[in-house]
Amino acid sequence: MRVKICGITQSNQAEAIARMGVTALGFICVPTSRRFVGIKQIQDLLASLTDKIDKIGVFANAGINEISEVVMRSGLTGIQLHGDESPEFCSQLRQVLPNKEIIKAIRIRDQESLNQTNNYIKHVDTLLLDAYHPQQLGGTGQTLDWQMLAEFRSTLPWFLAGGLTPNNILDALHQLNPHGIDLSSGVERSPGDKDLAQVAKLMQVLRRQEAEGRRQEVAM
Repeated sequence: MRVKICGITQSNQAEAIARMGVTALGFICVPTSRRFVGIKQIQDLLASLTDKIDKIGVFANAGINEISEVVMRSGLTGIQLHGDESPEFCSQLRQVLPNKEIIKAIRIRDQESLNQTNNYIKHVDTLLLDAYHPQQLGGTGQTLDWQMLAEFRSTLPWFLAGGLTPNNILDALHQLNPHGIDLSSGVERSPGDKDLAQVAKLMQVLRRQEAEGRRQEVAM
């Protein structure tokens, strides 16, 4: 399972979190965000990271030229679209950046918003399901209605996001079967300042669950 820690702003924290075994780091490229990092800062953050970890830039309602410039100059390996980007926009972006992973975030408010995921299947590589907030696009700390997602199925891999913490992650994974999880505020002291102890706790919880799953398979 992929584990993405989003909202990275400090190089020492990026290095430490990468060493803990996460598979992806997210960098907020939305100027109005409290976790915003510019191109030079992203370059510095990525300088000491290995090629094995995915480096995702998070954008919201930015233009294709802006996204392309940030991605190409900074060395990001993927793009997360967290605004109101249409399927057609995603398709155009794929043509401009064909070798970069495109993740489309959908803020889930009700069944209708969940059904919107079908519109993106042919245009993106990965989905991310996040909690809906009327004023904020992400990093709100609010959880999704997991029961609403119980029957969710997609031909695309998908991340679960929205209010996840080391304390509730097992509850979420017992109810759902995402391909990845995305955490930001749930492992922070303040916006952009990650709590490394909480990230370590998250990884310990996930490893224990993985080990328990292997033991059960052997017993069967």
